[in-house]
Amino acid sequence: MKTNESINSVAHMLDVVLQQQNLKNDAALCRALEITPPTISKIRNGVQPLGFMLLVKLHEFTGMSTKEIKALAGIASE
Repeated sequence: MKTNESINSVAHMLDVVLQQQNLKNDAALCRALEITPPTISKIRNGVQPLGFMLLVKLHEFTGMSTKEIKALAGIASE
């Protein structure tokens, strides 16, 4: 079960990406990442984990390392 802290960390990471990439909202991020809006909604609300493929897409889109993205999302690196 996700804690509020981990959900907030993932939401924070998404907010940082939106801000850094000058995107207006999650819908714009979805278009940029070529994913469906429900995917971001589920991740933001802790229903779905931040998967490997989305992590890679975020890395390619932002230029941030996967370690940076995981740290912002509050996910421990293996």
